[in-house]
Amino acid sequence: MKTIARLLVISLPFLLAPIAFAQHQTFTVNPDSSQVAFALLGNTHQVHGTFHVQSGTIDFDRTAQSISGSLVVAAGSGDSGDQGRDKKMNTDVLDVAHFAEVSFVPKTFQRTIAASGDSTIQVTGVFTLHGTPHDLTVPMQIHIDGASLTAKAHFTVPYVQWGLKDPSVFILKVAKEVDIDLTLVGRLSLSN
Repeated sequence: MKTIARLLVISLPFLLAPIAFAQHQTFTVNPDSSQVAFALLGNTHQVHGTFHVQSGTIDFDRTAQSISGSLVVAAGSGDSGDQGRDKKMNTDVLDVAHFAEVSFVPKTFQRTIAASGDSTIQVTGVFTLHGTPHDLTVPMQIHIDGASLTAKAHFTVPYVQWGLKDPSVFILKVAKEVDIDLTLVGRLSLSN
């Protein structure tokens, strides 16, 4: 009986190692399948468009609730369907010649990420826009299906309050905040 108990004590860490190891994972974003959609309200119209996700790698541990990594969006990739408006956005508002990237670096998350299926979490991190970091908490819906992960978030960026130029002119007025719908699609892998 003592031999069986010793064998269990010795082998238990090896039996549980894959379970503990599987808690720490890396989410690698597929830029071609992911998107940042935006909506900007105006007094006579609403502008919709997208930005291109440049890269993203997020490491997380479901049990320790630790998270790190970064998501990078190409600031000059904004496409609203109007070349003149996009050029003005790139030069006058975003100043992409000096600030080519917009990034988000997650620091913490609250709630639980399920091993599979759907989860809703709150991710807090640093959102860098126009070269200036801002603390931001984003509600996120996560769906895990095997090695595939999809993350969706909706949040508002108060771009004028954060120091960017207000593009309003004469009678054409636009909101001082822009609504963002983020969809990230990618693969999960075990982290070392």
